[in-house]
Amino acid sequence: MRALACFLIAVALAVVLAVAAPATPGATCKPTVNDAAGPFQANAIATPRRAKIGTGHVLLGRVLSPACTPVRRALVVLWQAGPNGYGPRGRGSVLTDRAGRFRFEGPVPADYGRGPHIHIAVVHPAYEDLLTRYSVRRGTKTGRIRLVLTPLL
Repeated sequence: MRALACFLIAVALAVVLAVAAPATPGATCKPTVNDAAGPFQANAIATPRRAKIGTGHVLLGRVLSPACTPVRRALVVLWQAGPNGYGPRGRGSVLTDRAGRFRFEGPVPADYGRGPHIHIAVVHPAYEDLLTRYSVRRGTKTGRIRLVLTPLL
C-alpha cells in the first residue's frame, strides 16, 4: 500500500512539473499576424477591466512569446459587435495570468456581413502591440485562441 501511495505521489509530481515546465529548449512559435485594426479607437486601451460582458460564448486564450513561453500580465482588450453595432457594452479587457492565459465571456457577437467575430488587441511593454480577430464558428459556445507576440527588438 505504501509503495502504491509513493508511486501515485511521484506520478502527480511528474504531471505538475511537466505542466509547469517551460517550453522545450529551442522551441519556437510563429508570431500571430496583425489583422484589421477593427473598431479600436485612441481610448480603446481604457476599456473597462472585465472578463464578462454577457453570456453565450466563452473565449479561452493564451499569449505566448516566440520561444513558446507564457507572457504574463499582457493586457488583452476584446471588442465585439452587438445587434446595434459596436458600443461600450461590447468590450472588456483582461490581464493574462502566470501561464499567459485569459478568459472572456460574452454573447455571441453579431454578424454584420463578415461573420461573427471578436476584435482583440494585446499590449505588453516588451512586445509589439498585436491587433487581430477571432472568428466565432456558428453554433459554438466555446472557442480557443493562441496569440504569439513579436518582441520589440
